[in-house]
Amino acid sequence: MISVEGLTVEFSGRPLFDDISFVVNKKDRIALVGKNGAGKTTMLKIFAGLQEPTRGNVSFPKDITIGYLPQQMQLNDGNTVLEEASLAFDHIHQLEEELEAVNTELARRTDYESEEYHRLIDRSAHLNEQFLMSGGGNFLSEVERTLTGLGFKRSDFGRPTNQFSGGWRMRIELAKLLLRRPDVLLLDEPTNHLDIESIQWLENFLATRANAVILVSHDRAFLDAVTMRTIEIVLGQTHDYKVSYSKYVELRKERREQQIRAYENQQKQIQDTEDFIERFRYKATKAVQVQSRIKQLEKLERLEVDEEDNSSLRLKFPPAPRSGSYPVIAENVSKSYGEHLIFKDVTFTLNRGDKVAFVGKNGEGKSTLVKCIMGEIDFSGKLELGHNVKIGYFAQNQASLLDENKTVFETIDYVAVGDIRTKVRDILGAFMFGGEASDKKVKVLSGGERSRLAMIRLLLEPVNLLILDEPTNHLDMRSKDVLKEAIKEFDGTVIVVSHDREFLDGLVDKVYEFGNQRVKEHLGGIYEFLQTKKMESLKELEVKQPSVAPKPEVRNTTSEISTESSKLSYEERKEVNKSIKRLEKQISDAEQKIEQMEQEKTLLEATLATPDGASNPDLFDKHGRLVKDIENQMSVWELFTLELEELKAKV
Repeated sequence: MISVEGLTVEFSGRPLFDDISFVVNKKDRIALVGKNGAGKTTMLKIFAGLQEPTRGNVSFPKDITIGYLPQQMQLNDGNTVLEEASLAFDHIHQLEEELEAVNTELARRTDYESEEYHRLIDRSAHLNEQFLMSGGGNFLSEVERTLTGLGFKRSDFGRPTNQFSGGWRMRIELAKLLLRRPDVLLLDEPTNHLDIESIQWLENFLATRANAVILVSHDRAFLDAVTMRTIEIVLGQTHDYKVSYSKYVELRKERREQQIRAYENQQKQIQDTEDFIERFRYKATKAVQVQSRIKQLEKLERLEVDEEDNSSLRLKFPPAPRSGSYPVIAENVSKSYGEHLIFKDVTFTLNRGDKVAFVGKNGEGKSTLVKCIMGEIDFSGKLELGHNVKIGYFAQNQASLLDENKTVFETIDYVAVGDIRTKVRDILGAFMFGGEASDKKVKVLSGGERSRLAMIRLLLEPVNLLILDEPTNHLDMRSKDVLKEAIKEFDGTVIVVSHDREFLDGLVDKVYEFGNQRVKEHLGGIYEFLQTKKMESLKELEVKQPSVAPKPEVRNTTSEISTESSKLSYEERKEVNKSIKRLEKQISDAEQKIEQMEQEKTLLEATLATPDGASNPDLFDKHGRLVKDIENQMSVWELFTLELEELKAKV
C-alpha cells in the first residue's frame, strides 16, 4: 500500500535516514521505534506529505487516504466539542447538499425521456448509495460513541473546545481522525494525554476497526496490544521485525548476540587463513594451497555486527539548597470551578526529602492541586510553603511553550544567568544535544527532544522542591530510566504526577490518591499502595466504577419489546439451545486451532533462536503470519464466547 524506496533525509549535511526501503501492507499494525531524535516523527511527517525527503520516494496508490495525529495540533476555538468532532463527516454534508440539489433539479424537469434526465437519475442513485454507505443520517451517534469512548461526558458535548486543556483537545482531534476511517492511520504518541480507560478503548478500536496503522509510542503495553510488526530506526537505518514490540526486544537481543558470535567465528577463520598464507607464501610446494586460500578470502562475504546507538542521557540535578523541615503544608484545601467541585478538605504535610506520587483518573484534580501549590490559581483553605522553598516545575505542556524559531543553544542561553552560562554547552551535551545538535532549530526537534530541552531549565538554578507533571511523556525507555535514577539521587523533595507504574516503582515513598473529590494519603511505595487497594495495577484505579447500575435503554420502536422479565416460548428456547450447542462446537474447534498454532509457533521460535534460523527472512515472515493468525483466531474465539454468554443469559 505504501512503498518506501531509497529514502534519505539530511539535516545540515547530517543523515537522519540513509537509503532505507520497506513496504507498508494493507491492515499492517506497525510500531515505529527508536531513540528520541532517531527520526520517527520525521518519518510520519513524510508519510503525511508534510515534509519532503532529501532523496528517495514514498509511493501511494492514488485513492489512498491518510490520517495523521501529530504531537501538537490546533483546533477551531469557535466550535463546541460535538461540532468540532462532526467535522470528520464534512464529506457527508457535501454529499447531502449535492443529493438535494440533484433531486430538486429532477423535480423541476419534465423531459422524462431525455438523456440528461436519465443522467440525473443515475447521479441521484449514485449519491444516495454513497450517502448511505458513509453513515448517512446516523453519523451523529457514531460521533457521540467515539467521544464517549475517549472519556468525554455528554455534558461536555456542548462546551466550546477552548474550555478544555491541551490533552482533552488532543482527544477531540483524535476522535475526528478515527471517525474519518482513513486507509492509513499515522499516530504520534496518541496515549500521552489519555487515561488508562481511554487507552484501552483506543487499543480495542485500533485492533478491531482501523485499517493500516503506523504508531509511535513509548507505552510498551499499548504497543503490544495494537501492533504486530516493529520497525526500528537506529543510526539512520531501519530493521524490520514481523513481531510485536516485546518479541522484537527479545529477537533484537538474540540477533545481536548471534551476529557477534558469527562475526567472532569468521574473524578467527580469517585470521587462521591469513596466518596460513603468510607462513607458506614463499614455499613452492604450498603455492596451490596458498592461492586457493587467497581466493577464498577474496570471495568471502564479510559479516558485520549492527552498530548500536549507545549515546544516552546523562542527568544529575544540582544539590538542593536546604529548605525548612516541612516544604508543603495543606489544611482543608478545596477547589471549584463555578459549581463544579474538583476536590475538598485536602490536608497533608510533606517532610523535607519526601518523594511522593499523585495518582488517579484524569480530571480528578492532580494537576489542579499542583497549580495551587505553585500559586497559579486561587483556592480556599490554607496552603503554605516552608522556609527557603525553591520550586522547579515541569508541566505537561512545557515543551509546547518553547520558541520554535530559536536554536537549542539560544533557548538555554536566553534563560541562563551568571556563571551557569559558561556551562551551557556541557549541559546540552549531557542531554544529547552536543556538537551540531545544539544548532538545530526547536521546530525540527522531536517531542522527546523538546521534553529534554524543557527539562534543562530545571538544571539552570538549584531547587529543593521538584514538581514533575507527567515527566515521562515523549521520553524513550532509556531516558525514562535515567530520569528515574536522577530523581532517586536528588536530595530535595519531589512530587511526581504520573500514570506510569514502572516509573514510580522504587521512586516514591508516599502515594496520594485522587478520586471522588477527595485526596487520600497512603504511606509506602506504589506496590504497597496497590496491595492496600487490592489491585494489580494503576489501570484498575483509573477504570470508572459505576456506583449504580445503568438504566435499561428505552426503545422507541414497538417491535422491540424484549425485557429481562420476558419469557421465551418452547420453540424459541429450543432454537436458542440449538444455537448454544453450535457455538460450543465452534468454540471447541477454535481452541484446538489456537493450540495447534501455538505449538507450531513454539517450534518455529526454537528454530529462529539458532544462527541458521535467525538469518532466514522467510522464517521471520512465517512467524509474523502465524502470530497474526493466532490473533485472528483468538478474536473469533472471543466473539463466539461473548455470543454464547448472551444466549445462555436468555434461557
